[in-house]
Amino acid sequence: MSTNFTYLEHTPQGDTSRASLAIDASACAPHRVPPYLYGKFCEHLGSNIYNGMEAQILHNPTFGKWSFVSGTDLVNGGVLVDASLETVKWYANRSAERKGWVSPEAVMESYQSGLAFGWIRLGSKENVRFSPDTGPRNNRAQRVEVLRSDGNVPQGLAQDTYLPLHRTNGYEFTLLARAVDPVDIKISIASLDRRGMVGKTLAQVSISLGPKRQTYTGKLRIADDLPADGIYRVAITADGPAHLVIERLLLYPDDHIGGADPDVIRFLREAKLPLLRWPGGNFVSGYRWEDGIGPRDERPTVMNPAWDGLEYHLFGTAEFIAFCRAVGCEPMICINAGDGTPEEATRWVEYCNGRPETPMGKRRIDHGFPEPFGVKIWEIGNELWFSHQVGWTTAGGYVDRYLRYREAMLAVDPSLRIIAMGDQVTGAGGEWNERLVKETHGSAQCISDHILADVHVDQHTDPVELFHAYMGEASFLGGMYRGLEKSMLEAGIQQPRLAITELQMFSHFRGEVSSGAKMTPETMPSQATISEALYTTTIIHECIRLGEFSEMVTHSATVNHGAGLNKRQERVWADPCHYAHAMGIALAGGNPVKVRLACGTFSTKTEFRKSRLPAVNNIPVLDVVGVLEVGGQSLIVMLVHRCATCGPIALSIELGDFSAAPLADVLTLAGESMHDRNSLTEPARVVPRASILQVKGSKAELTLPAFSLTRLTFKAERRGT
Repeated sequence: MSTNFTYLEHTPQGDTSRASLAIDASACAPHRVPPYLYGKFCEHLGSNIYNGMEAQILHNPTFGKWSFVSGTDLVNGGVLVDASLETVKWYANRSAERKGWVSPEAVMESYQSGLAFGWIRLGSKENVRFSPDTGPRNNRAQRVEVLRSDGNVPQGLAQDTYLPLHRTNGYEFTLLARAVDPVDIKISIASLDRRGMVGKTLAQVSISLGPKRQTYTGKLRIADDLPADGIYRVAITADGPAHLVIERLLLYPDDHIGGADPDVIRFLREAKLPLLRWPGGNFVSGYRWEDGIGPRDERPTVMNPAWDGLEYHLFGTAEFIAFCRAVGCEPMICINAGDGTPEEATRWVEYCNGRPETPMGKRRIDHGFPEPFGVKIWEIGNELWFSHQVGWTTAGGYVDRYLRYREAMLAVDPSLRIIAMGDQVTGAGGEWNERLVKETHGSAQCISDHILADVHVDQHTDPVELFHAYMGEASFLGGMYRGLEKSMLEAGIQQPRLAITELQMFSHFRGEVSSGAKMTPETMPSQATISEALYTTTIIHECIRLGEFSEMVTHSATVNHGAGLNKRQERVWADPCHYAHAMGIALAGGNPVKVRLACGTFSTKTEFRKSRLPAVNNIPVLDVVGVLEVGGQSLIVMLVHRCATCGPIALSIELGDFSAAPLADVLTLAGESMHDRNSLTEPARVVPRASILQVKGSKAELTLPAFSLTRLTFKAERRGT
């Protein structure tokens, strides 16, 4: 079992407005806090990768057959597609604001005329005609016929979009196209008002197309005095008759970092992100990784196997590795154990880590990467216990797959850290984990869990009950995880470990809102709010108290999914949870110390059954973890105020034998309510605020605001020699 070290002693008291904390820095746990507890997870879902982490600006840049999802195939897994006009219209209207489409009606009309979803016709229906075509890898391509000139009116196709003008005025394009007969075309960027009136052309380049399919690259630079929040039109036009087949038009800002958004890279680098899990998530269970390597113009566009939209394969293995290196984090790959095969997985391992003389190592070198990527952490499959998953299976089926995949992968690289995919510990039954532990011959040393409490709420839900249920879940999970560790040890697994590879608050609002509603979509605790920051931190703190058993947490997610970063109108800002991670990473590498806490408690009466989020009893209103840095130069304390009804709490601190300098650093992340959040218009509403705390001898006092996370850094007093 993990160490019997006592991390926290709690004494309940009736007064919730006051608390006391005693820290015994002389009592240290033998293990250090692993940095991987502050990892993140990214998936090809919505705009997490494309129009998120990836810097390419245009929607559907490969003119693919868009996948409009209507549900899940619960027999075979994966998605059901619905291309009815009603569904397409819903997608167009939903996308318009985010994408900057001035007229979703024009998108609809053009789509019905044979143009790829997201693009619009320039010119009349009589003069400009569209139809689908086929590229070399059976991709959908776009055929465009301009039948005759129309005076000085440009004719062709276009897309309305935002541009990251707050960073750069330079843009790089890649066009893959051919013409039936040689013709000159123009790629341009023009200004656009909210009514759809086109202003002057801001940048333009002419290209001579011929009958041979060819890739054309170039640069566009626009003036420096344009509004950064404006909408712009990117167009491909001809002045006279033209007959084109276009396979892609990619548009990148010239400050991209290996194809990635530099603002996203900056946020994650500044947060010292230690670990990133990719590419799924549900997506990976139908992912063909070999479609995402090699020259990008030769990669196919396919339907996303798990979500709406398309997979362009612009962000594959090499791009993921480059992203991780730009951030400075460790890469982690989750493999396709759904409709994949062990042989496919071994080729992936060899492509990433193989020597030059191996077949896949040579293939990597041929693609321009002579040095191995060195990916050491691999998870076998994602949520295959659930019938929404492509290639889902039974408990016994996964044991069989795990053993086959593990053996094959380790034969290629014996140094891999293999993670077995567990069922949710809060799930019904437990057969999956039980058989995984008992039937894998001691090889399932590290088992994953996903914490996704899918709570369905409505206007009648008590927000305090819901908030407190989330804030108390860590204690419930801690008991479940200690039981898992015990069963792994009893099965003969040496040094058992836990990896929480997905985690997020997962509440969804259902129904209408009427007068007198207790809760609305705007006032509920959710991923974007301060509540997620506090919720995630309490679970990470519980993982620290699990000792060496807890190896990693990859929180969901990076951009536009779960909690992390947001990107709208080409602007990036952070959710409160991003800042909580950036604050908490300071604990990594330190040894946990014993803390004694006296404070009030809260309890709940409601059990949110669908999510298996139980009622909780006598949960301390504060959650606290302290660590002593290696060498004893600093004592770092993290405090979560997790009581919705307490108001500010006056805290007295006793540092014991730790001789602290007279001034301590304080960093506080706080919201005015449980639903306080950042937004495009208020990106810094909930951000860490720095202050100074006076230390008198071994004592200090401060007030913790409601809905807050506070980090205290006590530096050891320097004594004269």
